[in-house]
Amino acid sequence: TPLTVRVIDYTLDDGRETPEQYRLLTTILDPSDAPAEDLALAYAQRWEIENTFDELKTHQRGPRAALRSKSPPLVQQEIWGHLCCHYAIRTLMRDAATAGGHDPDRMSFVAALRITRRSLSHSSFSPS
Repeated sequence: TPLTVRVIDYTLDDGRETPEQYRLLTTILDPSDAPAEDLALAYAQRWEIENTFDELKTHQRGPRAALRSKSPPLVQQEIWGHLCCHYAIRTLMRDAATAGGHDPDRMSFVAALRITRRSLSHSSFSPS
């Protein structure tokens, strides 16, 4: 059966040389219920969490890597460890961007992860 949708075309100018063109389809037909700008901003924010999941699952932990823990409390502890690590890297990125006068959203998580791994592997840090 046909479905009536509202089509919203917009450009997201995020500082790149060639701004991205987007087309958003919604079943919210009345613009007074949801203005086009609000929907475009909400959609952009929705992708922020998807990007974070990608950072955690694909880049930080590694593709197809399973959690090693065998009991529920240890699985929970391992997940918290991954989240704390992600938060620490993102905090370093924010601090570096702020110090350099840049937008933290324009920084590469993968590059920051590589730099962090490299510096930790060459440090003399010992937990004991």
